[in-house]
Amino acid sequence: MAATEAERRRDSSETKIIDSHLHIWASPEEAADKYPYFPGQEPTLAGNLDFLIQCMEDASVDGALIVQPINHKFDHSLVTSALKKYPNKFVGCCLANPAEDGSGIKQLEDLVLKDGYQAVRFNPYLWPSGQKMTNEVGKAMFSKAGDLGVPVGFMCMKGLNLHISEIEELCTEFPSTMVLLDHLAFCKPPMNDEEKLAFSELLKLSRFSQVYVKFSALFRVSRMPFPYQDLTPQIAEVVSSFGANRIMWGSDFPYVVPECGYKGAKEAVSLVASQVPLSPTELEWIMGRTVTQLFKGQWLP
Repeated sequence: MAATEAERRRDSSETKIIDSHLHIWASPEEAADKYPYFPGQEPTLAGNLDFLIQCMEDASVDGALIVQPINHKFDHSLVTSALKKYPNKFVGCCLANPAEDGSGIKQLEDLVLKDGYQAVRFNPYLWPSGQKMTNEVGKAMFSKAGDLGVPVGFMCMKGLNLHISEIEELCTEFPSTMVLLDHLAFCKPPMNDEEKLAFSELLKLSRFSQVYVKFSALFRVSRMPFPYQDLTPQIAEVVSSFGANRIMWGSDFPYVVPECGYKGAKEAVSLVASQVPLSPTELEWIMGRTVTQLFKGQWLP
């Protein structure tokens, strides 16, 4: 039986293909039995672990960073079970709880030290109304993440311009905390001055050596269908500013499946990169080397 692409990589020194951004959630049966959805956040797509494993095998992807989904909110038990079942395939990114009582700080510490999570997501839209990620709780969690050696991922779904000052303040005050900007910081190919400004602010964040960019969920930031080639100028500029060793691809499974398929999410990165063109070494960094360098000791053979 012929070895798969992933198996050949494992048997050689070739860099693994690692997906830096995806989610899983319970199947309806699992939700009824053991892993309930958060009320009002019931998913409309299949995103269970077995489906993900099949998609990864079909696309020859070796490992992934699983980001805690909003569908289970702060109940991390499903993702934790996946991390324990496949310790060499998955690394976990937990969801920060910005509750005003500060209880999320201890929750973060427990998720990292007891359950083995290696990153934490800051969703600014979970902060109490009128509060910013730079409030007392936000700064305490961001600082704690640095102390624990776990990167903070920012989800700027409503636009980087809304959150850039918070990100800059946190990076300046806590330079030892690594930062991941999800989905090109949601910067679409700019069509007006406001969008041009947002993209220029993204590029300027490269001055903070702790900041990394996820070239992920291309279907969310492109204005075109697969293979999203309008992103070619953007990735060229992002690589020029940050260097390929601070950029990592991500699929945004399972949301990507009805868009271009899981395998298409991986192939689109190579197709866009070929238009830049990026060197094979630069593409290798983006497809796996960056994330494996950032999370040292993970995704071992």
